[in-house]
Amino acid sequence: MRRAEQPSRRTVLAAAVAAAVTAGAGPAAADPEAPMTTDAADPTRAVPARTVDNRAWVSYTDWSGGTAKGTRAVAGTRPGLAIAKPAGTTAYPDPHTGRTATWEYGTWTSPVHRLAVPATEAIVSWNARTPAGTWIQAEIKGTYTDGTSTPWYVMARWASGDQDIRRTSVDDQSDGKSTVWTDTLAIDDASSGLRLASYRLRLTLYRKPGTKATPTVWRLGAMGSDVPDRFTVPASAPGLAKELAVPRYSQEIHKGQYPEYDNGGEAWCSPTSSQMIIEYWGGRLTDGQLDWVDPAYADPQVCHAARFTYDYQYAGCGNWPFNAAYAATFKDLQGVVTRLGSLTDLETLIAAGIPAITSQSFLKEELTGAGYGTAGHLMTVIGFTAGGDVIANDPFSPSNEAVRRVYRRREWENIWLRTKRYNASGKVVSGTGGICYLYFPARPSAAQRKALTAVGVRV
Repeated sequence: MRRAEQPSRRTVLAAAVAAAVTAGAGPAAADPEAPMTTDAADPTRAVPARTVDNRAWVSYTDWSGGTAKGTRAVAGTRPGLAIAKPAGTTAYPDPHTGRTATWEYGTWTSPVHRLAVPATEAIVSWNARTPAGTWIQAEIKGTYTDGTSTPWYVMARWASGDQDIRRTSVDDQSDGKSTVWTDTLAIDDASSGLRLASYRLRLTLYRKPGTKATPTVWRLGAMGSDVPDRFTVPASAPGLAKELAVPRYSQEIHKGQYPEYDNGGEAWCSPTSSQMIIEYWGGRLTDGQLDWVDPAYADPQVCHAARFTYDYQYAGCGNWPFNAAYAATFKDLQGVVTRLGSLTDLETLIAAGIPAITSQSFLKEELTGAGYGTAGHLMTVIGFTAGGDVIANDPFSPSNEAVRRVYRRREWENIWLRTKRYNASGKVVSGTGGICYLYFPARPSAAQRKALTAVGVRV
């Protein structure tokens, strides 16, 4: 979280990043241009009321499609993509370690996905296993509604560990029409009417030369959205009274811990929220995985989550897809980043036993009982009272015991779903427009599958 009097991360980045086409120092282009194919699995359809389009590649059929160079589809209970015979080698100068290493690689390029909702923003997320000596790169290339195209934008260079490369977003990517802000590709001037009409995704899988190790990517997708500018949103009617038994962790008891991972406290809302939901689903870390944490620190698993969601370019733990990818490193878990449209959507998920992690920003007086204001904060939604109010595990609490909060439904719904708000100085700034992370089983139950499908998430 960043406090209300501080600018949001996107404001900071927007001020700091000049329009540029370069993707920064990186490995040589591995797949200059794959043949364009059409995504027949999810064709364009006109649904005017929709503001979000989700597409994910998850099945063996999905991975067998697209264009593969040095990669292969892997069958099984959790199908995925792995390195076959590498397509070549390339050097990667890691800007965060100063080291250059050579890697074997293979690529996979998705078919073209035509957005049912021409988008002002797109967020790419993935689930993968990256054993020691391996890592992945995820990219997106869009076509605008004016018929022109974006360059290939690097959305992540990622590994679950931090010994081979430092996981990172990539700054300084723009073509004068769109720009990458950490984890989000955004149209520069949405008021112009320009939108992303379609996109392709590209994965590059890397490994140390001469080894048989390979990353395995189980899920790759993007969420495109065109949420209208709004200071207030329509109120939804309460429809569920249910609370899920989710563990409670405070970010505040970690203030000052591990400055190299952004110093705990308010900076750790995202990994703290992630850890709560991971443990709800049964995810646990071993003593061996936690033996690097200072034994004087409580809840070492929160420190671990911060370290392994940390984005070395953004210099923080709040990269949305990095949190979803971290969750998916736990056995039989998936993670996605999406947008929802109302508290009714959250009620649908809670009814099926699926809690959510939501992103919101607000002044102290806008959320009764919070006791703070924020320019960007993550908390978990774990249920609803009989009167429809939101039950949240809010990590911005002085202790684990104080984490459970009840927030007024109308206040909470508005601060979460709006895209515009006034900050403490009276300036108009952005809201998150319903962003959330969803973590759920790799093999969801029928009820969970139905709920996820109802809110637009493919499983």
